[in-house]
Amino acid sequence: MRDLTVTEAIDVVGRGEAEHELPGPLRADVRMLGGLLGRVLRESGSEGLFDDVERLRHATIAAYTDDSPQAFARAEEIADSFDVQRADEVARAFTAYFHLVNLAEEHQRVRVLRERDGRPEARDAKDSVASAYARLTGEIGAEAATERLQQLRFHPVFTAHPTEARRRAVSMSIRRLAALLIEHDRAAHDAAQRDGADDAAPEQVRGDADGAERLSSEQRRLQRLMLQEIDTLWRTAPLRAEKPTPVDEVRAVMAIFDDTLYMTIPQVYRRVDDVLQGGDAGARAPLVKPFVRVGTWVGGDRDGNPFVTASVTKKAAAIASEHILLGLEHTAERVARSLTLSGDSTPPSTALLALWQRLSDADEDAAVEVAKRAPDEPHKRVLMLLTRRLAATRARNADLAYADPDPFLADLRTVQDSLVAAGAPRQAYGELQHLIWQVETFGFHLAELEVRQHSAVHAKVLAECEAGEPLSPLAEEVLEVFRTIAQLQRRYGPRAAGRYIVSFTQSAADLAAVHRLARFAVGEQGTPPVLDVIPLFETFADLQAAPAIMAEIIEHPAFAERLAATGRRLEVMLGYSDSSKDVGPVAANLALYEAQALIAEWARENGIQLTLFHGRGGALGRGGGPANSAVLAQPPHSVEGRFKLTEQGEVIFARYGDPDIAMRHIDQVAAAVLLASAPSYAALNREAAERFADVAATMDAASRAKFFELVKAPGFAPWFATVTPMEEIGLLALGSRPARRGLSVESLADLRAIPWVFAWSQARINLAGWFGLGTALEAVGDEELLRGAYDEWPLLRTIIDNIGMSLAKSDVRIARRYLDLGDRDDLAALVLDELELTQRWVVRIVGGDDLLANKPVLQRAVKMRDPYVDALSLLQLRALRALRTASDDQDVTPWQHLLLLSVSGVAAGLQNTG
Repeated sequence: MRDLTVTEAIDVVGRGEAEHELPGPLRADVRMLGGLLGRVLRESGSEGLFDDVERLRHATIAAYTDDSPQAFARAEEIADSFDVQRADEVARAFTAYFHLVNLAEEHQRVRVLRERDGRPEARDAKDSVASAYARLTGEIGAEAATERLQQLRFHPVFTAHPTEARRRAVSMSIRRLAALLIEHDRAAHDAAQRDGADDAAPEQVRGDADGAERLSSEQRRLQRLMLQEIDTLWRTAPLRAEKPTPVDEVRAVMAIFDDTLYMTIPQVYRRVDDVLQGGDAGARAPLVKPFVRVGTWVGGDRDGNPFVTASVTKKAAAIASEHILLGLEHTAERVARSLTLSGDSTPPSTALLALWQRLSDADEDAAVEVAKRAPDEPHKRVLMLLTRRLAATRARNADLAYADPDPFLADLRTVQDSLVAAGAPRQAYGELQHLIWQVETFGFHLAELEVRQHSAVHAKVLAECEAGEPLSPLAEEVLEVFRTIAQLQRRYGPRAAGRYIVSFTQSAADLAAVHRLARFAVGEQGTPPVLDVIPLFETFADLQAAPAIMAEIIEHPAFAERLAATGRRLEVMLGYSDSSKDVGPVAANLALYEAQALIAEWARENGIQLTLFHGRGGALGRGGGPANSAVLAQPPHSVEGRFKLTEQGEVIFARYGDPDIAMRHIDQVAAAVLLASAPSYAALNREAAERFADVAATMDAASRAKFFELVKAPGFAPWFATVTPMEEIGLLALGSRPARRGLSVESLADLRAIPWVFAWSQARINLAGWFGLGTALEAVGDEELLRGAYDEWPLLRTIIDNIGMSLAKSDVRIARRYLDLGDRDDLAALVLDELELTQRWVVRIVGGDDLLANKPVLQRAVKMRDPYVDALSLLQLRALRALRTASDDQDVTPWQHLLLLSVSGVAAGLQNTG
């Protein structure tokens, strides 16, 4: 077996779509949508608004292309000339523009994916599960590869962490626009075909101003509807008036399941099976077993969120179950209607007839009616009564309801087996198989609800319980959660809610406390819920202590019993956010790698089937970036075909909001998960880690020292709150969770990782994603050695590529203006010098003349957005200065609104901000 290079490894998971210039269709869409927005501003904005927007837009573009202080000063002068009402309108205009650009880019991604799927080479895509399976077969043989494919598991967990800055009303408006864009594409294609204009310029086909006369009546109709929708978007208040409740957050996430995941996930399985089985696909039992499991913290994560109660958790589970049962009911009914196979052509099996008899005895009136409607269609009759049982399950009709999904699955397989025995495999493995996949993936609960609580809360409540005195409201609530979990398991099945995550795990006692509390909750005679207790190691010190803590806890009787029951399966969660806030992004990434390697080795030595749960955020400072490349950079044996991670805020909608993009994302990540355990990848990561151990040690020490020099400087925390909109972000109604644990900004310890990252990104500094790397690389000093490490060490390549993205979204001129808000020239210089050093080293190592030179598509997207983000940043600075200098009796409400509006706009422009 030949060695695998890092370049090949990266190629396997894809490096972007079409390269170089902005694609014609995307350029046309941006121009069309921008033109429609301009018309709305003229018609619906106040007098002169469009002209003011254009003045600022042209000035920021000029400043972006001209590095002179005069050009930047001109843009500042225009932004500062607006009164607060005008500034507010201008900020809204730029925010609306970003929503439309984001839509156009998403639409282009979908367009490219659909065009790719239509080409013969699509089945050979390097970053698909099917291709990964073929490669794995070449390395370990077909039998072993098939076994790993059937054990594959990708487990995204949706959280309610507050980083989605736009209102749901805005999101829905954008979704309606997306549907209109799809129709517009179809109309443009039809017009081109009809007019013989296949080679027409995209601007002409899609209705750019220069080609407006060529628009068909259908295109004109659709552009009129888009204009109406953009006008609605403009007139919709962009900011939430109040923070959403946890139940609001549950319902928002449900939209992703309803609109995308419910139908998309079985299509992912089908796509893989189509490639693996070729012409036999759909006529034989699928090779693919359902490999996606969906989890959720929404309604279950109570760490630091007092609004998530046991009652909320019950409601979250009930809402999710209602959605999935209704979906399964509709699907089963649709499949039943299609099974119009006569008993003569497709005779029922003995098992199917017995099932019909049992169903008829339980639901006599319905059976009589169904028999009349389908007198000689035995498979249809059975499935129609199964649909009735699903409806009864949703209505909680005890006489007919299923207790859990397993009996329903058994009934579906009886139908499937009967069809196969009767010589109708295509009906057995067609839409009926999709229904089976949906039940296997979602159960009756839809998403596996996970509970999270802080270890300190457990310790406090346990002390109360053991003291035997009357319990506090906090203790009563904590115990009620365990009773709720038991109730949910009885009602929706054991998978519905069985994972309990302990934040800030620092000892085995922190984990044992959960089992003791569960026993207190139900009493000596009661039955506690079945729990998989998951440690969450977050800080740098906790990551280092993790293997020793795990070695101790598996000896605990409750843990040992659960390990035995699950075949020694165990989950361990790693937090990216707090470790990065503790020691800086470079040292945190290295510490996370080392912790994973040690935990994985410990698990192998103890015969434990380990799943590492990655607490990644959307931003680079919180472990964000492309998930597939991150998977392939993991230590040997730390993945082993299983990958679980958190998905949050804007990342949820970016990755799963569109069916085509969701399918592509799931396929890519699952492919990387399958490949990560291939011998070639394990050898690549192991040998690189050994070869560059000294480089890692030097970078770790240097980056940590530099980070501490900044964050441990006297007065750093209040300075940070002054030079970023950190305090004001807390006023933005992003989510139900508080922005920080305490009321003071005297210490970073009480500040949550999300506002830490979010505030730096708003200031266009992105410090949380890169600070310390320049010093770390400078400490190594050997450019040739570092280039070699970048080429041959997947971990370093991932770190540098992600930091390159973070740096590209920063802007030193804007950053200086934010840093000027403080009175610490020493700290400002420390930040700016490290920024310049890091940029210089990253460009030298990666090559090219500029950041992201090796990622032209991403570079193009960033450069297209930056001047417009600059406009919003200048308006945000205007608001910050006004707020910082306001007198006690001055009404600052308009300036606060402008600031929060600009925060939403910058988030939309930069993306992956939290």
